[in-house]
Amino acid sequence: MSILGTDLSAPLEAIALSSPFEGLLVVQLDRPSVANAINTQMGRELIAVFSSLEESPEEYRCVVLTGAGDKVFCAGADLKERDHMTDAQFNTQHYLFERMVRALYDCPVPMIACVNGAAIAGGLELALACDFIVASDNASFGFSEVMRGIMPGGGGTQQLPRAIGVRRAKEAIFTGEAFSAQDALACGLVNHIYPQASLRAETMKLVKRILANAPIAVRQAKKAVAHGMQMDLRTGLFFEIEAYNRLISTEDRNEGIRAFNEKRSPRFAGR
Repeated sequence: MSILGTDLSAPLEAIALSSPFEGLLVVQLDRPSVANAINTQMGRELIAVFSSLEESPEEYRCVVLTGAGDKVFCAGADLKERDHMTDAQFNTQHYLFERMVRALYDCPVPMIACVNGAAIAGGLELALACDFIVASDNASFGFSEVMRGIMPGGGGTQQLPRAIGVRRAKEAIFTGEAFSAQDALACGLVNHIYPQASLRAETMKLVKRILANAPIAVRQAKKAVAHGMQMDLRTGLFFEIEAYNRLISTEDRNEGIRAFNEKRSPRFAGR
């Protein structure tokens, strides 16, 4: 399999791509020596990968975003790279990071953040850009930006309140303090916590349940949720029907009904 016209085994500088089985793309933040911190090159590579997924959503049916190692998912922006940057250079890099986060938001296929350790600052924003989060029991989360004279600027002030509520989000952002995976589960930030040793295997079980379903239907459902949540309820209901109507003429709709009546598992073709 390939993406961007490149064999998945071809090395990249800051991320690693793999496809353990058909339909799944694993995107691994791959700078473990610096806590998988986001540098300019990582931003460019993530933009390229997720722009390609938006262009060709049928190539993969699920994406897992994770980090290398078993201690840190992503510690945020690489502050060593930012040392001695001019204001103009900082702004240029941050605009790249803004494009990076938007590329993740615009991914049309389901995305699971498999958080294998600390997800801090920009690392938490990457996780929040996914559809939902599963985490290891040693994971932690937080926005430390106010401790560095800045604030979350990759969607954190918008996504965290939507995920856990405004008051909890304000406390997390204003204090800059990290919180545990257990706290994240309790407030609804993560869907599941697994022991570090079984995190990947449990994530793959979730992936396979998604892959068993009709891919166009899943993409349309994702679109309806993502856009509908930005609308008032009545407009959202109309948008949902527009997304639903796209599925009526698909082969997969007919296959789903046929399989039910024939008492067998459906064989979806993504058409």
